[in-house]
Amino acid sequence: TKESQIEPRAGISYNIKPSNTVLRVSYARILETPFNENLVVASITGDPFLDAIFGGSSGPIRAGQRNEFHAGLQQAFGRYLVVDGDYLWKYTHNAYDFSDLLNTPIFFPIGWHNSKISGFNARVSVPNFHGVTVLTVMGHASARYFQPQVGGLGTSDGPVFRIDHDQNFQQTTHVQYQPRKRAPWVAFNWRYDSGLVAGAVPFAGDATTPVDLTALSADQQMQAGLFCGSVFPTLSTPLVTCDPSRYGSTRLKIPAPGTESDDHNPPRVAPRHLFDASVGDDDLFHGDHYKWSLRLTVINLTNKTALYNFLSTFSGTHFVTPRSYTAELGFHF
Repeated sequence: TKESQIEPRAGISYNIKPSNTVLRVSYARILETPFNENLVVASITGDPFLDAIFGGSSGPIRAGQRNEFHAGLQQAFGRYLVVDGDYLWKYTHNAYDFSDLLNTPIFFPIGWHNSKISGFNARVSVPNFHGVTVLTVMGHASARYFQPQVGGLGTSDGPVFRIDHDQNFQQTTHVQYQPRKRAPWVAFNWRYDSGLVAGAVPFAGDATTPVDLTALSADQQMQAGLFCGSVFPTLSTPLVTCDPSRYGSTRLKIPAPGTESDDHNPPRVAPRHLFDASVGDDDLFHGDHYKWSLRLTVINLTNKTALYNFLSTFSGTHFVTPRSYTAELGFHF
């Protein structure tokens, strides 16, 4: 298909000098082009083989029309604290997503009726206070998609749902101390994630009906940390069904029986805290023209085992990096 539209953009900021405050707002009208990967396949209609797999087609993929709004502020508190925050809203018609072919690595774009994506991001920094620097970044992403499917292979229809990069809150804090300009330094990182949506996880529709777990393979059940009472799956003996009162997961946050909602209370990856530490010297031998640097880093200090995502349509399942050590020696000229 061929489409076009005017794409106006406007923005304004205002500096309130007495309070060291900067306010800003912006707007953009955007024509969203489809994902290119297997776009031709996704646009096929009337093919008997594909119709048998997907139950039909929703028509060709069309361009999306998006209205995007931003509102933010930057506030300085003296010389030692700066706060910068931004809130965004993205309203899209013909909103894009990915689907796959029979659980294979073959992906193609599809279109939903519309989407509403909103969230905030903030940055809090302490530039340098007696050798201490602090930087915190945080955010929230609400990603709601509205059916029916309006483009690509498949004819899905149903309630509002959230895609798998929806997350209630995440933050990373970096603290570093360097007593003098050319002295060694130490640093510490703390990351918190409340958990991405994990829509492929079985859940209990009520308090009495057993949960059917046959949609997941034994390997997938083990990755998810599922259990039924004191019984955990193995590669040779996967869980088949489980009483709702005994069903749970060590790595996922599954809604209580009868409370799941694809829009307001979907299954999610369990919240997690991760910590890193490093020590280094950016000028080992105090040279003028040539400098040597050394850095030692430990990722995931506590060696926490946790999921990053689970059965994401596009990227699959990933665990966080296990504890790892790195040493970096640099020569600067």
